[in-house]
Order: sequence, then C-alpha cells, then structure tokens
Amino acid sequence: MQLVYWLIAIVISVGAGYWVFRADKRRAVPYPWLTSLLRSLLVFFTLLLVLVPTIVITKNVVEKPVVLLLQDNSRSIGPALAGDSLTYRKSVNDLTTRLSDKYKVIQWGFGSIIQNDSIFRYHQAATDISAALSRAQEYFGLQNLGALILATDGRFNEGMNPLYQQLSLHSSLYAVAIGDSVEQKDVRITRVYANKLVTINSSFEVRADIVAVLSKGYSNSAVIKEGDNVLATVPVAVSNDKYDRAVSFTIKAAKAGLHHYTISVPEIEGEQNVTNNRRDIFVEVVEEKKNILIASAAPHPDVNAIKDALSGLESYKLTVCSADNFPSSLSGYNVIILHGLPSPRAKIATQILASKKPVWFILGSQADLRAFNSMEQLTHSSVTAAMPHDVVGVYNPAFTTFTLPQNIQSVTDKMPPLSLGISNLSSAPGASILFSQKVGGQTQSALWTLQQGVAPIAILAGEGIWRWRMYEYKNFGDHAVIDECIRQTVAFLSANTNDKPFSASLQKYVWSDQESITLSAHLLNANNEQVNTPDVQLTIADSAGRKQNFTFERSGTAYNLNIGIWAGGSYTYTAHTTYNDKQYSSTGTFVVESIPLELMASGADYPLLYGLAKKYNGGFVTAKNVASLYDSISHNDRVKPIIQTNTETVPLIDRKWYFFIILLIAVGEWLLRKYWLAQ
Repeated sequence: MQLVYWLIAIVISVGAGYWVFRADKRRAVPYPWLTSLLRSLLVFFTLLLVLVPTIVITKNVVEKPVVLLLQDNSRSIGPALAGDSLTYRKSVNDLTTRLSDKYKVIQWGFGSIIQNDSIFRYHQAATDISAALSRAQEYFGLQNLGALILATDGRFNEGMNPLYQQLSLHSSLYAVAIGDSVEQKDVRITRVYANKLVTINSSFEVRADIVAVLSKGYSNSAVIKEGDNVLATVPVAVSNDKYDRAVSFTIKAAKAGLHHYTISVPEIEGEQNVTNNRRDIFVEVVEEKKNILIASAAPHPDVNAIKDALSGLESYKLTVCSADNFPSSLSGYNVIILHGLPSPRAKIATQILASKKPVWFILGSQADLRAFNSMEQLTHSSVTAAMPHDVVGVYNPAFTTFTLPQNIQSVTDKMPPLSLGISNLSSAPGASILFSQKVGGQTQSALWTLQQGVAPIAILAGEGIWRWRMYEYKNFGDHAVIDECIRQTVAFLSANTNDKPFSASLQKYVWSDQESITLSAHLLNANNEQVNTPDVQLTIADSAGRKQNFTFERSGTAYNLNIGIWAGGSYTYTAHTTYNDKQYSSTGTFVVESIPLELMASGADYPLLYGLAKKYNGGFVTAKNVASLYDSISHNDRVKPIIQTNTETVPLIDRKWYFFIILLIAVGEWLLRKYWLAQ
C-alpha cells in the first residue's frame, strides 16, 4: 500500500514542478528548471508527511558464528599436561587467534563453576562437564553458536555423565583430550554409603565401592576405623584387571554423638595415585528414635511407598493414620508427613501451625489449597490451583542440601509424570529445589522443595511417587534412588528437631574445604514466636583448642552467619545469647574434609570424549593436535554466518532533520525568486 502512496506523491510533485516550470519560463526566469525542481521537492517531502508518515527501513546484518572454547581449569589438568603446559597454551592461543578472523571466539574456563578469565590456572577443585555444557546451551540459546571446543581430560566428579545428558545443542562439539589414555595401576574407593542417623545400641551397615585397575593378583583387606581403633575388616582379592566390588561393614552404635569413620585399602606395589585409597564417612548416633507421623486424606499407594522406604531404619518410629483419626496432639511427633492434607473434610491447618513441627506437604488431589496457602507463615510458599494434569519431574543438578546417589539423573529421566492440581508453586526465598516441573519441554516452577527454618518444611506439589518406585524397579531392578530421596527428605526434616527455645545448626555435618560454611540460629519467645532482638555470639574451636569468635547477622526473624572456607579438621561450636535475663546456648560439631576430588582418578577418559564428539557431530583430537581444529571447523558447513534482517519503522514526524530539509528547500526557492524578481 505504501508504494501507491509513493507513486501519488511523485505524480503530484512532478505535476507541481511542471506547472512552476511553465510559469517561470513565461516570466523569463534565468533557470526555470531549478525553481521547478525545488518546488517538486518541497511538494514531495510535504506530501510524504501526510501520505507516508512512517518509512520502513530494512537492514541486513551479517552475524559471525560463535566458537566457544570450554577449557577445563581443574587441578587434574596441570599434572595431565606435565611439562607441556606452556606449549599447549601457546597452541590454543594460536588457534583462537586464527579463528578470530572468521568467527567470534569466546573462552570460558570451567571446573565446578564457569569463569571468563584466567582459564589456564588449573586450580578449581572439582569438574562438572555437564553443568558447563548446560550453561553453554542456556547462554547461547538464541545466538549463532557454531562450534564448541571442549578441552578436558574427561574426568568429572560432579554432576551427571555428559554422555547421558539431554541437550538441544545445534552446534558441533570438538573434544580435545588432555592427558594420557594409558591406564595405570590403581586401587581406589569410589563411594561410601551409610545412614546419616542411627539409634544408639543398634547395628548399622557401611558400604564402600572398591575399583581396581591393572591390579590382578592384589590380595589384601579393606579396613574401617574410628580414630586408631580398627572396627572391622573385609578381604579384597582382585582376580582380573577390571575389578569393581562393593564391600560391607557392620558397626555397633554404642555411643551417642557424631562418629567419624575412615575406610581404607592398602596400596598395590607400583601404584602412583594413593590419595583415593581412603574415604571418610560420618554417622550421627542418637539416643532415641524419631517419631514420624504419616497422615493421609484417604488411603493412597504413595503412603505405602513412603512407609516402605522408611521401614527398616532403626532411627525412625512410624505411625500411619488417616484424616478421620488424626491425633489431637502433635507434641509426641518429630516429623509430620501430610498426604492430601489439609483437606476440606480435615481442617487441621490451625493445628499444624500451632505445633511448629517439621512438615512434609504432599499436595494430593484431595488437598485444600486455600488452607495450604493460609499457612504461609509456616511454609513461606503459596500455590495456584489448576485443573488436574500430569507433569514430568526434572532433577536439579545444582541441588546440594544433601547427597543423593550418583546415578539419580539417569534414574529420574525414566520416571513417569506426577499428577498435579496446581499450576505454580511459589517457593520460599532460599528454598532448595530437588525437582522442577517440566511442561512442554520447558522447566518451570518447583515440584519438590525443601527449606530451613524454625520448623524445616518440604513440599511435593503432586502425587504418584509410588509409580516412581515401581518404574525404578522395572528399569533398574531396585528402588534405591527414589527411596533415598524419601529418606533424605525425612532426615532433613528430623535433623535438629527439639523443643529448645534457642538453637543453632548447620545444613550438614560434613563440609568440603572448598565451600563456605553457613550456620543458622533461631530464638523463640514465651509464645513460641521467632524473634531476633538480642545479639547472638558464636565461638568455634578446632581440635587443638584454638578458638575464633563471631557474631550472627539478623535475617528476617532469624539469624544467619557465613563463616567462609575452613581448613580440613574437626570443629566444635557454641552459640550463646541472653534474652529476658536468661542465658541460652547451643552446641554442635562439624567436620571439614580435605578431599582432593581431582586426584581420585587419573588419566584421560578418551571413550567419553570421543562419544561426546560423535553425539554432537564434531571431532576428536589430542592436546598435541589442537591446531588441526582450525581446518575441521573452517570446513564444517554447519559453522556459517547468519544474515539477520532487521526492519525498522521510522516516523518522519519525529525527525527534526526532515523538517529542516523542507525549510531549507522552501527558503532556497524563495531567495532565488527574490533575486530573480520572479515572484
């Protein structure tokens, strides 16, 4: 339509110019074509303001493809490069310089986190390849990411196996293998397992996974100790060069408190990496069982699933009831699990609020969501009602509140959807998300969350967890992962439950020497309301008796304190305050482990890197041949520029220069006519 208006403006302006040309020719104007041209331009530009008030301008912008270098910056890369560190760095810099002529090159270092500078320091204490690839996909999702260069030894100790990661990367991945693929003699303990809480005078099991490489003929014993006291031994006899076995120890919980156990296997002759021959594990022995109440609005297989997952744990005493016989008093219970409660028939919201007990809300189809939202001062969360629908749960790899089995991602990826009657779960600030909702391929609000507080809270926004246990058994032969999610959630709720008016606690007993340690404290007044009026002091002592003093910071109605990173060792803490002329104190213990994760395995994992390159249509080279990637990338038809077409609508009335042009033309014609006396 705009073309028609342009043609009308041109025709009228040409007609006006022709009329002026004939008139000025009769007046014997020296240059009639000049005045007619100025009149045509004046009419044309003026008509455009009326007929075409906006002009559409189309611009084509060529966008270079992005080449992202993901450089492993963890501690294992330095030894893997040995004396070739400077040579490798020069080769990489030469490659990126050549690539910069045709592509937009971005360099990231990764380990446990992503960094944009100092990517060749090799200082990070852990490696998470899956998180680095996920970050690349999120950051460059709408950009022209042409190629991704992953330079690493392929050894990861955090996150999931990147080969089983489901990413929508449309770029080619080129793997640069750093280190020697030749395996060395190694006997190592890969993982250890034990219940976090056990009851005094009960027996409990501690398991350890032992892996041996090129160690055929090795014969010795795995030993578990507490201090210098040997508690049990298990023989280990390696019959081939690929050995993988779980050993089990049975320990008697004879004394209450936090117990530090050490599991070790002697080194084999010629073994170079002996750091991984030892692992530590911590178990808290409590003097009495925790009373767990499981209440449901109606009989449901989820209740049996939770009961089965918790059965056999000596530290818990389970009570199962329905809404019809819900206890009149909750004082005797340490943790309350509510399935479909509160409901329209069972109005227990006021009773739950008054109890100030840790609660796990499972929002089944019979739950009264309005009553749930009324407990916001306890849950600090709210939900939005919706028609019943199915939602797939997505595990959050950044979840760190407690440790779950390493294969949790591969297990939960095969789980069926849960049934939800809500559209959104608004989590409390600082809540930890274990699972999120996945709707239409997009990860949305939380599905399974946990949060600290005077009374810890867990929320599962749907029902059907019994199907998860059933599908795990169908696909993997057991339901260890889902059971561990249930057990750890209850352990999180039952930890530090007491009726003391003042308490100070940590999220966990065991910390790494690479993470900041955070403590929280809570003070209750005579009405069991949380207050933080007085100052709270903290004293931390190490095993040598050296002490450091701190003061808690106020956060809402509670107290929080980040004491930073601490060296490996055992520590005790005492928090104390004065309120209404009464002295209150709370004590505890925590341990900082110096676990060099990057030294737990040696050598490069060539099969993993080759698999990634094949999965994402790229290539595989060793660190010595990194320069050859230039030819591979430059000849890759998938790595090409994109022409972006940008359309801009320009309103002429907003352009001052446009009116200046009209004024200049009008003044020019007027001056010429004055000069030639042709008015």
